[in-house]
Amino acid sequence: MNEHGVGSDKHADLEDCGVVPGTERLHRCSVAALDEILGARLRVLDDGFVRVIDYMGNDAAIVQAARVSYGTGTKKPAEDRALIRDLMRQFHTTPFEMCEIKLHVRTPIGVWRHWVRHRTASVNEYATRDSVANHSHRTKPGEWRIQSAKNRHDAGAFLPAEDGQALSARELELQHIAREVYEQRVAAGVTREQARKDLPLSTYTEAYWKIDLHNLLHFLHVRMERHAPPEIRSYAELIGQEIVAKWVPLAWEAFLDFRRDSVPLSRVEAQIVAALIANSPDQAKSIAESAGLLASDRDGKLLPSRERSDFESKLLALGLTAPWK
Repeated sequence: MNEHGVGSDKHADLEDCGVVPGTERLHRCSVAALDEILGARLRVLDDGFVRVIDYMGNDAAIVQAARVSYGTGTKKPAEDRALIRDLMRQFHTTPFEMCEIKLHVRTPIGVWRHWVRHRTASVNEYATRDSVANHSHRTKPGEWRIQSAKNRHDAGAFLPAEDGQALSARELELQHIAREVYEQRVAAGVTREQARKDLPLSTYTEAYWKIDLHNLLHFLHVRMERHAPPEIRSYAELIGQEIVAKWVPLAWEAFLDFRRDSVPLSRVEAQIVAALIANSPDQAKSIAESAGLLASDRDGKLLPSRERSDFESKLLALGLTAPWK
């Protein structure tokens, strides 16, 4: 098994898709590792889950679509892996769209708001207009995050657990009141669509979510990122590591190498890196200044810049130091 959790001969176990030799019948792709967890609830947070309902295609289907061939056994497994890596590296997305998966997810409404911003899936959500609302997600005392002063989309450190105790207690109190009011309305005969209106965003919702592999990998690239809220990141990491890695191990390996764990550089960033490698820190700094990365206030202090901050993280990953630090 390599560093990505992909066995060196794992792809040899994948079944090809296509016409069965000597017949007009089609052979459906299947993945034994994914079939083993089909329908199983993979737990997330305190009461959430993800489970695979159905899927179509596998690594072989990606290769088949790229070659527009229905034959089997015409290429070696190593060549299949190389082809998938080329497709990922060169952003040829259509072959990945030949694979689809349908998930049943249970997630807090607040998390679901982030989730459905990805408008590239088919969705059918649990309707509290017709059904009784689920219970709510609770925050543990040590899970309350401090808002970052630099980036409003970022969280800083965590509050001390002793401070979080009081917040968690008030959260539980609020959820109990909201639930009590909701159930009182339902018992009084109020319509469920009206009874639900004061339920908190922490209330769990459920949905069927069907998406093709290309768009799923984009979802994972965004939601597994370190700046993503930890709640949705926990779902994305589970989907990636426990589902996609088993379903399409070669595509997952290529995704990690060329998307999630890669260090992409813009034109300006590449020029700065080249200058640093050539041991020309002054030139590197000059390029950064010309590109507007080093804007400063009247006192000469660098103004906040997300672009510069992200680039400094890339330099660290490459073992380099920004000459303006």
